[in-house]
Amino acid sequence: EVQLQASGGGLVHTGGSLTLSCATSGFDFADAVIGWFRRAPGKDLEGVSCISIIDGITHYAASVKGRFTISADAAKKMVYLQMNGLKPEDTAVYYCAVELDEVGCPSINWYGTMYSSGWGQGTLVTVSS
Repeated sequence: EVQLQASGGGLVHTGGSLTLSCATSGFDFADAVIGWFRRAPGKDLEGVSCISIIDGITHYAASVKGRFTISADAAKKMVYLQMNGLKPEDTAVYYCAVELDEVGCPSINWYGTMYSSGWGQGTLVTVSS
């Protein structure tokens, strides 16, 4: 059974940092593409970042590029999202998800927030001004 669990959210001030973690199990981590998504209050779900585990290719939404860094630990089957320079507009529930049926980061499913293989419960990030 595919399982993902996001953690690490919290309350920070503008300019602060947080690291989100995504624990995974139930699938071949080496073949996976893992994505981070977020849903801000009153807004649609959006893709934040993704990583293709097999080749290490990463991608970032324009709104977070240069501030966020995605990484993976294959031995632990963990994916991380280091978030620096946080802004109030980064306030959202953050989710990690896995795509096993498409190749590549980013992919059509990433842009469409349609990762099909599994989603974790979200973790809330609140950035105060």
